[in-house]
Order: sequence, then structure tokens, then C-alpha cells
Amino acid sequence: MSGRRITRPAPDSLWRDRRFVRFWCGQSVSQFGDRVSELALPLIAVGALRASANQVAWLTALAWTPNLLGLFLGAWVDHRPGKRRLMLLADLFRAAVLLTLPIAYVLGTVTLGQLYTVALLTGTAAVVFNTAYSSFFAHLVPPTAYVEANSRLSASRSVSFIAGPAVGGGLVQALTAPGAVLADALSFVASAILVGRTRVDEPLREVSAGPSLVRRAKEGLAFVLHEPVMRAGLLCATTVNFFTFLSGTGLVVLFADRALQLSPGAIGLAFGIGATGGLLGAVASPAIARRIGIGRSIVVGAVLFPAPFALIAAATGPTWTRLGILGAAEFLSAFGVMLFDVNLNSLQASVVPDHLRSRVAGAYSTVNYGVRPLGALVGGEVATLMGLRVTLVVAAVGGALSAVWLVASPIPGIRVLKPASDRS
Repeated sequence: MSGRRITRPAPDSLWRDRRFVRFWCGQSVSQFGDRVSELALPLIAVGALRASANQVAWLTALAWTPNLLGLFLGAWVDHRPGKRRLMLLADLFRAAVLLTLPIAYVLGTVTLGQLYTVALLTGTAAVVFNTAYSSFFAHLVPPTAYVEANSRLSASRSVSFIAGPAVGGGLVQALTAPGAVLADALSFVASAILVGRTRVDEPLREVSAGPSLVRRAKEGLAFVLHEPVMRAGLLCATTVNFFTFLSGTGLVVLFADRALQLSPGAIGLAFGIGATGGLLGAVASPAIARRIGIGRSIVVGAVLFPAPFALIAAATGPTWTRLGILGAAEFLSAFGVMLFDVNLNSLQASVVPDHLRSRVAGAYSTVNYGVRPLGALVGGEVATLMGLRVTLVVAAVGGALSAVWLVASPIPGIRVLKPASDRS
């Protein structure tokens, strides 16, 4: 049995909504912690364990691998009452797992196998958190505030990408890499405390035997494939992710170094400029959606995200010109991805019924994130056979064509959000 959602009126400003502000603070702290660990974990592997490039690549791959289980983890999460409690436990679990690294480092027992295990376990907990989050978020704010709320959350994430590496580098310098990991663990504790204090009016469900896990997973996937907005969004997002991962950050850096002959400092500056584009895109998304409609905003974002890769491939001239083109391309791409993500996430939250939210999120992430490693592998082969410049052009053109999936769907005609009907 499920209870109906109690719809609250939208506040004049989300900054006056204490529950949202509390949750936003927790997620902001957690995002900065993530940026610290993204730097600290590879540094432990390289500095303390003398890991090879291939071993470091495996560390990254294992952190993404649990997303392939999202279809089933989402089905499991959807059958559990109290998504807030699951999110809290996922945060505490990640904190506990991360704490094993500084302890092992002090004892002189840290190993590459432990690093791999930490990456795999924290990645799994992240999938549980994210699949529960989809339901929690839908009840944290009213549907009319979805875009604004996603804008605020995405903005803090963008800020973490701007300032996070500097904060992480400072912590690693001051505390060593294991000490920095301790800071990330504490960020998850802070997130857990704030999530635990953020109560929402979740539907009441009795946990019964019900359908099997496999059947529930199939129901989530079936909804994604048959609901027009979800299907078009998944096809577009999967296509754009595949093509943008052809180049990825690694190949862009390689191209900037070898073809554009830019210094590491110049490349870092260009990526910093790009991160500010993400912040601006997150903040501007609600206003753009109000002006041209949420559906058209998604279409524009889908094209603007990958298209600037072609600018990078065409960069030429003196050093300042090459640097300017790289920075502008990164800025436009980051702006585009935020315009795409903020509005598409909000639209999808409005069409998924409560009783399917987590399993739909799991099914969606399995396909959408599962294609990323494939894109990276194909990109490596294309770059080897045809060169980096061609790879960037293919990524730009193929990624921009992902918008075709949207044009043939109802999405471009949607101007404002409407809440999903209660189909439970």
C-alpha cells in the first residue's frame, strides 16, 4: 500500500526552505570531499605504492563499475521504505570504508588491493545513495521548484570542481594523501547528519514479498523504454556520453599538450575557465528554461555540450589564441552540460511515478553510465588509428547529433513542469 504525496506550495525562495538548505549544505560539503579523494586516492597509489598508469586506470574504472548494477540496486532500493535512512547509511558506510585507508597507512599495511576495494565499495554505496536520492529529491521540494533546486545543487557541484582541486591539493600538501582522505570521510559524516535531519513526506509503503528483484528491475527498465520523455532522454544522454567519452578529459589534455603545445599551467587555466562555465550554466538554467521552455533548453544543452570539441580540433595560431580557444571551448561545453543536466533531471523527476523512482534511476544509470567506459575504449582506438584531431571532430559531430533523439520526441514542446500522476 502506498500513501499519496503531500504537495507543499513552492517557497518564495529555496533559501528560505530550511529543509532544502540543510540538504544542500550536506551535498555541498560531500562534493568538496569527493574532489579531495579524486586527487588523494591516485596519489596514494602512485606515491606510496608506486602504481603503474594501468593500475591507476583500474582504480578509476572500479569506482564506475557498480553503476552497471544500478538496474538491480535501484529495484532493491525502491522496495525499501525510508529512502532518507538508506541515504544516511550509504554516507556512513562510505565514511567508514574511507577511514580504513589512513588507519592502514599509519600501520604501514595499505595495499593496492585495499585501494581497489575502497573504490569498489564506495562506488556501490554511491549508486545506492543516488537511486534513493531520486525519490527523496522528488519529495524534498514541490515540482514547480525542481529546476531551481537542481540549479542550486548543480551550482555547488560546479564550485567544487573550480575550488575543489586547490582545496584537495592544499590538504594533501598539509596532511598527506591519507590525511586528505580522512577529510573526505568526515565530509560524508557531515552529509549523513544533515540528511538525517532533513525529513520529507515520503509515501508510506508496506514491505511485502511482492514481485522478485528481477521483475522489479524489468519494470523499471520497461518504464524507461516506453515512457516517451524518459526514452528520448536516455537515448540522447547515452549517445552524447558515448561520443564525449571518445575524447574524454585525458585525450583533450593530450591534444592540448602535443598538438596545441600548451604548458601544463596553461592547460590547467583553460580547464579552470571551463569550470566557471559550468557554474554559470547551473545558475542560469532556470532563467533560460523560463524564457525558451524547459524542453528547448535541453535540446540546446545537448548540442552545446559536445559541439565545442570541434573548436579545440580547429585551434591554431599563436599561443594566446590556442589557449583562448581551448578555454572558450571548455567554458561552452561546461555551460552546455549544466543546461542539459539541470533541465533534463528536473523534467524526468516530474514524469516518474513515486513507486518506480529508484528502480527507474537505477535502470537509467546502468545504460547511461555503462556506455562511458565503452566510449573511452573506442576513443582510444580511433585516436590510435586516425589521430587526436579526428577523434575530437567525431566526438563533436556525433555528440551534437544526439539532439535528434529529442527532436523526434515530446520534449521540445514542453515549456513547464507538471507533477507525475500517482500511478501506484
